[in-house]
Amino acid sequence: MIGLGLAVLRLALAAVFIAHGANILFGLWAGPGIGSGGLDLTAQTFAANGIAPAFPMAVLTGVITFAGGILLALGWFTRYVAPLQAMVIAAMIWKMQWAHGFLVSWVAVGDRGQGFEYSLVVIAALICLSLTGAGEWSIDGRREASHASRQAGRARLRGKL
Repeated sequence: MIGLGLAVLRLALAAVFIAHGANILFGLWAGPGIGSGGLDLTAQTFAANGIAPAFPMAVLTGVITFAGGILLALGWFTRYVAPLQAMVIAAMIWKMQWAHGFLVSWVAVGDRGQGFEYSLVVIAALICLSLTGAGEWSIDGRREASHASRQAGRARLRGKL
């Protein structure tokens, strides 16, 4: 059941990251109530929040978010992708959310930013994946299982088992 739990966690995070990365890179789902979309508008948002150089950082953030989401969905290089995504979210908390406090604003007032409570939960989930790995229902899990099987086979050939 642990493998299933890790798969659910990975796929839920992957869906969020793929959607968010597609919004940053390609402008998908942008509009009122959702926020900026596309690299130019994301770069403008970054510049307004003191993130420089804005356009290269928008590209880097979009690529890490989108490609990282795909890799999380596959469970491939999870122990490397998860901390990288956690660092991106930590930077967003620091530069864009910290000033607005802990709680997310549900009233959607135009000049009121969003707090960092959701981002903190996502970072915690990414840290869990960094520590546990992707689980058995993933490419990483398959690779670990086949590696362990090969090691056991070599040990039997050497007469150590």
